[in-house]
Amino acid sequence: MKRKYLFALVTFVVLTGVVVLAQYRHYPQARTAREVPSDTGEEPPSWTNAPAFQKDVFTFARIRYSSARRRWFRAGDWTTDVPDSDINLSFRLQQLTSLRTDPDGRIVELTDKELFDYPWIYIVEPGRLMFSDEEVEALRKYLLNGGFLMVDDFWGEEQWENFYREIKRVFPEREPEELEMSHPIFHCVFPITLSKNQMQVPNFGTGENSQYNGGITWEVTGGEECREVHFKAIFDDKRRMMAFIAHNTDNGDGWEREGKYQYYFREFSEKKAYPLGINVVFYAMTH
Repeated sequence: MKRKYLFALVTFVVLTGVVVLAQYRHYPQARTAREVPSDTGEEPPSWTNAPAFQKDVFTFARIRYSSARRRWFRAGDWTTDVPDSDINLSFRLQQLTSLRTDPDGRIVELTDKELFDYPWIYIVEPGRLMFSDEEVEALRKYLLNGGFLMVDDFWGEEQWENFYREIKRVFPEREPEELEMSHPIFHCVFPITLSKNQMQVPNFGTGENSQYNGGITWEVTGGEECREVHFKAIFDDKRRMMAFIAHNTDNGDGWEREGKYQYYFREFSEKKAYPLGINVVFYAMTH
């Protein structure tokens, strides 16, 4: 009897811990990146802006979204790489361009009234993304009224199909178009001369291992279909880019993990993730 009671108690504690951890990891109350603890062990950079610029800054606005459970593949959720990727990219933008940036970043939902305060928003790991009808309507309105969306870090055909299904609910009449590397978005700040596949940014573990395994930089669990990098865009009727989509690459890890591994920083953060991220933001803010 005591053994049954002890087993039941342990089971309850373990399950309760899992539930609490899951709730904590999703940070339902967090409104800024700095409210989320770092999981890199690194201290994100801090900076301030002159009072006159405090309301005239670029803000990294990460979208909090719901995720569907898909048993047939693994994928992360909206919390991937937060807070370090958000803060590090913002810091590099302030350091390397004329943009002044918000040192805290923001976490917003598509149905928040303040969504329209932020001209650039970021959705990461949309492989299990699931929009509500209200979010579909809000995102469509946001993008058609001048907002810009960057989508990043999802791999393989199944994750693409999930994202494609959800974005087609937003724009059933529009198709994501493959971009050529000659497009101005790849040259507006940093002149990117690498091919798409050369621009592939892996997670930091895969990146470090690529020194020793023949240069594999794709998510091997997703198979050969993850080898090909795709940069796609969605345009409005005037050919204004509304969304930039980076598939089979993980720029967010390139921003997040810049201070952890020297090889990863030199090969992926410095040469690929930062030039692309800075170009995308600068292009969005000037077009």
